[in-house]
Amino acid sequence: MLIYKIFRTVEWQDLRRTGETAGAPIDLADGYVHFSTAAQAAETAAKHFAGAEGLFLIAVDAEAAGDALKWEKSRNDDLFPHLYRKLSMEDVVWAQPLPLKGGGHQFPPGLEDASR
Repeated sequence: MLIYKIFRTVEWQDLRRTGETAGAPIDLADGYVHFSTAAQAAETAAKHFAGAEGLFLIAVDAEAAGDALKWEKSRNDDLFPHLYRKLSMEDVVWAQPLPLKGGGHQFPPGLEDASR
């Protein structure tokens, strides 16, 4: 199963340059890297990144994250994946821009239905 992280351009560039990251400012404050499932990603984008350009959607294999990945209740009492270690480039299955179009973010095929 893939899980998803939304990064701003600078955060994605930092991960690519250094090979690992403790995440965005919210991740640093909370002590873990926040992820979303395919069904949660669009709502995460709308809630935390509304109107933001220059975003990247990062896919990570949940099983490969091992015991450092915990599923915990969060928004709407849904279980969200939280990574309790640094995210490394080796964790990344793929990454691609998450463009802003028509007031919302355009998700890749397979995730676009989650935005409705």
